[in-house]
Amino acid sequence: MQDEIKIVPPRKKATNPKDALGIRKVPIHLVPMQVMSEVGLAMLEGGRKYGAHNYRDAGVRASVYVDAVWRHVFEQWWEGEDTDGDSGLSHITKAIASLVVLRDSMLMGNWEDDRPIRHPNGPDMQRLNAKASEIIDKYPNCVKPFLEKWKVVKEE
Repeated sequence: MQDEIKIVPPRKKATNPKDALGIRKVPIHLVPMQVMSEVGLAMLEGGRKYGAHNYRDAGVRASVYVDAVWRHVFEQWWEGEDTDGDSGLSHITKAIASLVVLRDSMLMGNWEDDRPIRHPNGPDMQRLNAKASEIIDKYPNCVKPFLEKWKVVKEE
């Protein structure tokens, strides 16, 4: 007769003492790792071109990085170009990397804040949103937008 092996389930308790402390710390598990890995590649490219962490030493000018974000997101990605021609990375990834550099320099305290003088009225978003609502109410039956994914290519 063989000895029977008895499997004992793990002891259950309300919580692990570490959980009570751990749940109150920065939740890195909520950051999408695939995106961060792509940002790592963009940072590798920048590090190879300019020297890793060069911005921590020299600092950055805010306008240069805001312009880079604008170009990657609005001039390139929004206009239908998914990937950066030089790196092969997503323009969105390149924009995120630009924001990472800017924010890191802000935290280092070595960025140049060359933003323009703040407009005294600011972007009156309440008024602008109310106007957008008026336009939507005036034209309740929206015409279908002309999107690239629905574009019909005419054969010649």
